[in-house]
Amino acid sequence: MSRTTIPTSEIRTDQAPAPAWVFSQGVRKGPILQVSGQGPQDPATGVYLHEGDVKAQTRRTLENVRAILEAGGAQVSDVVMFRVYLTQRADFAAMNEVYAQFIEEHVKDGPKPCRTTVFVELPHEVMLVEIDAQAVVA
Repeated sequence: MSRTTIPTSEIRTDQAPAPAWVFSQGVRKGPILQVSGQGPQDPATGVYLHEGDVKAQTRRTLENVRAILEAGGAQVSDVVMFRVYLTQRADFAAMNEVYAQFIEEHVKDGPKPCRTTVFVELPHEVMLVEIDAQAVVA
């Protein structure tokens, strides 16, 4: 039986922070685009922004995810799943408010993306949120 090779490409953009370790900002395999977990970093400097402000961190993180989606040929409306990682349950409502605004701005029609929120300890103490995404691109 022959196996068809699905084209795979690494996604890179200077509009999102460079990966801190050995992984890609995003990978597209056929129509599937996976964006690695992003945090509230400045794309140009990699500096973590908005210490202690989960709303501002959520917005910055979503903008980083969006930049990688767009570099891979996708839009927010192509996302089928966001995963949000928070360090504290108390931050859920504030994160959710900013997330909802972002989705309303970028998904004008059709179903909203699925989402899972998980409470974890993140790799940098200043990080209150990390978000990854998976999109399907036609």
